[in-house]
Order: sequence, then C-alpha cells, then structure tokens
Amino acid sequence: MLKSIVFTGGGSAGHVTPNLALIAKLKERGWRVDYIGSTDGIEKSIIEGAGIRYHPISSGKLRRYFDPKNFKDPFKVMKGVVDAYRIIRKLKPNAVFSKGGFVSVPVVVAGWMNRVPVIIHESDMTPGLANKLSLPFASRICVTFPETMRHLSRGKAECTGLPIREEMLRGSAVKGRHLCEFHTQKPVLFIMGGSLGSKAINDAVRGGLDRLLQRFQIVHICGKGHIASELAGVRGYRQFEFVTAELPDLLAMADVVVSRSGSTSIFEFLSLRKPMLLVPLTKNASRGDQILNAESFRSQGFGEVLEEERMTPDSLTEELLRLYEHRDTYIARMQSHSNQDSIARIIGLIEQSAR
Repeated sequence: MLKSIVFTGGGSAGHVTPNLALIAKLKERGWRVDYIGSTDGIEKSIIEGAGIRYHPISSGKLRRYFDPKNFKDPFKVMKGVVDAYRIIRKLKPNAVFSKGGFVSVPVVVAGWMNRVPVIIHESDMTPGLANKLSLPFASRICVTFPETMRHLSRGKAECTGLPIREEMLRGSAVKGRHLCEFHTQKPVLFIMGGSLGSKAINDAVRGGLDRLLQRFQIVHICGKGHIASELAGVRGYRQFEFVTAELPDLLAMADVVVSRSGSTSIFEFLSLRKPMLLVPLTKNASRGDQILNAESFRSQGFGEVLEEERMTPDSLTEELLRLYEHRDTYIARMQSHSNQDSIARIIGLIEQSAR
C-alpha cells in the first residue's frame, strides 16, 4: 500500500533544505510526498522548483515583540489551521513532518486534529517559538544538538542530527573553479551571510578586500540586491546574490568559510570538513540561537567565532588568516566527529510513526 507524507516548514532556507534530503529518500522508497507552506514564502519557490506538490495556506508571523500586526496575525494562523485541516483531511497522509518556521504551526495542529502522527525537527540548540508551540501536538521530536534534549520530554525526543542533502557531498572543486575563473595556486575563501545576505559581513569583507585578496581567492554570496557593481571586475573576487545548484561546487573548492551560524549551514560545513569562522546574528536581531550554535562548534574545535559587535575589516582579516594557518587542526577535529546517518534515523522514526 502506498504511504503518504506531508512536509511543512518555511520562512528561511534552513527550514526547507533539510526536508529535501528526507523527501529524496522517501520518494526512493515509494512514498507520496506533498508539501504545505505559505503563499509567498521562500519555501514555495524551493519546493516547486524541486517538482514537489505544493499546497499554500494562510499564515501569520509569530513575534516575541510588540507589533500592530500581532493583532491580526492570529486570525491568519487560525485560517491557516482550517486550510491545512482541509488539505490533510483530503490527502489522508500517514505522517506529517515539520521542520519549523511560522507556517508549520497550523499544519502541525491540523495534523493532530486529523489524528495523523506528527514528527517535528528542531535544528537549533534551543527550540524556536514555532516548535515550542508545536511540541504538545507532536508524536516524536528530532533534535540536532545533544544539549537540546534537556529542554524536551525524554519520551518523545531523540537526537538524530541534521539531515544533509546528498548533493552537498558530491560537489566538484573543478566545476567551482571553472565557474569563478579561479586557479589552484591560491586558497579559496567562501563567504555567505545567510539566505538573505548580511550587510555587516558584506561591509567588513569589502572593507578588507585588498588585504584578503593578497592571501585568498574569494567567492562571496552577498544576498539579493547586495552585489557591489564597482567590484565586479576585481580579479579573484566573485560575487553572487544567491546560489542553488552551484553551491556544492563552490563549497567543494573552498578552503575556509565565513558564515552566519544557522544550524543547517554549519552542519553542512562540518560534513564537508570546512574550517569555519562564524559570525552569529546578535541578540538584537534574533533570539540568540545562532550564538549558542556558534559557541557549541567553537567548543568542539570545528571553527572560531567573531561576534558582529567586534567585527571590522581588520578583525575579520586577522581571524581568517589565523583560521587558515591552523586549518589542519580544525579539519582533524571535524574528521573525528561522529557523522551519524541522520537521514536514516529520521526516516526510521517516520516509518515507525506511520505504522
């Protein structure tokens, strides 16, 4: 009998791409896959681009701060529950899998209302607001960091790690260098400021570009609308607003990485054994989860952390030169890390719940 599953998650690429890793394997096993997301979130273009059936619902953002929209968004969430309830009732899936983000809450509640087993995954060290609201409706909870277990019910939670897309591990350094017109005589620095880019990282990189280019060739994912046209012809410096299919090849050629510390990205760097300099979002711009993620990786010896408050062109350059000088030490620590098969473990839980 054909088994069916509904996935949800959105608001950022980090809430979507781990789902793709699971979807690929479930499709190989003959599962029917549908995805419920928001009408205009980043998840819509990613999922439809992957050829997966997509069902949009009404959604409202969940905020921890005062905003006039807080008065009307609860009604959007309630409408989203109704939308998702009808879709799930029609699809009759064997399970619902949620990766978090504000759009996931109505889907999780609707799955529970339809008596469908719900599995949720938390990427960060502490649960986000959406997953906190979803916890009572979940049959099983998957977490990425062992430290997260102390925040959750032992009966429901299991540390599975983060599912990494197989294509991320199959990048070609040769293709990456060809795309950027780089050579092999100088190491490559890969810079990424999250799915929307980071003005702070962009400014620090470009402020220290002359000095950085003396040591590195640089590929810079700077975010939509953040290309510096005046630097377009600089030799050894290649800018992209964002990348999708090219990302595995660009990472394959990279020797060191500068990035925000969203869990999806840093676990991909860990799997690829890329020494990383992490610049977490500040508490003013987030709930502090990236700070905890970055500190965990620093304590395990996988990279270093540069707080945004003390990041300047000079401090960024100095930290990167130091990171590159000791890169073999970081790589050795990453190689000793247990790279558990997260995809197999999570799919095992899905199949167990679906039975």
